[in-house]
Amino acid sequence: MTRFKICGLRDPANALVAARADADFLGLNFVPGVRRQITPEQAMDIIDQVRREPAGDRPRLVGLFADQPFEEVNEIIRYCGLDMAQLCGEETPRYWRKLAVPVIKQIKIRDDAGTGRAVAEAAVQIELVIADGQTALLDKYEAGALGGTGRSFDRRTARELAGRFDVVLAGGLTPENVGDAISEVRPWGVDVSSGVETDGVKDPAKIASFAREVGLAGGGTDKPA
Repeated sequence: MTRFKICGLRDPANALVAARADADFLGLNFVPGVRRQITPEQAMDIIDQVRREPAGDRPRLVGLFADQPFEEVNEIIRYCGLDMAQLCGEETPRYWRKLAVPVIKQIKIRDDAGTGRAVAEAAVQIELVIADGQTALLDKYEAGALGGTGRSFDRRTARELAGRFDVVLAGGLTPENVGDAISEVRPWGVDVSSGVETDGVKDPAKIASFAREVGLAGGGTDKPA
């Protein structure tokens, strides 16, 4: 069953929509200077609401970070009670082993060198992440971009990597195309942010639609243990 994460949440109402739609993960962005950045205090407004939901239905809470001091990241993790940290920069195993929670590591896929080279380069990074017991997330490379780009990369590359590793697929997913992406790539999970927004704001109808399409294509969702 395909897991899914609704990322870049900035208000309790949409976080609850995602949680009640059986999202497995909720993403809260703490990367300085990005559009969806929130403060730990704003995050706690969201988290407090989510934690009032029945325990069996609660998604995991994921904080997004990029090349920030690990002490700062751990402070936010502990303050907010996060379950995981998603790392969107150039972090290494030496860095993430200092964090207080498991990690989702973003792997940036380049489309400019052909499928074979893109697969080979990404596989090296994914193996490093998985060997350390962490989760790999595939997103499109874009120079200067931290976090997700909202753009898709070559599905052939994604399909080959997902056939070898349990990965989360991100980049350019929407309610309209996520079913086809799951059917074609067969990832362990999918991740969306801009694809469930209208005019840059999370859209509850799109969140619900995305969740429904994941369930139809991925055989439903099951919460990670």
